[in-house]
Amino acid sequence: MRKLMSLMIGFGVGAGVGAALVMLFAPEAGEKVIAELKRGWAETMAEARFASQQRRTELEAQLAANRRLPAPKTPR
Repeated sequence: MRKLMSLMIGFGVGAGVGAALVMLFAPEAGEKVIAELKRGWAETMAEARFASQQRRTELEAQLAANRRLPAPKTPR
């Protein structure tokens, strides 16, 4: 358990240092980077919602088709 906690802390510190270095040495202004990240996030969420709605429609159609099937006959 102690090794796992140490590993998680190491990843967290590494991610923090990496993020700080990226922000310091990024070739673009911070506002532009943030705007691009927000735009990318919004596009990704819109695509995910669209895919989710498509899959939901497919599953609802499949459920409706399955409900229309007659009940299986039991052997006597």
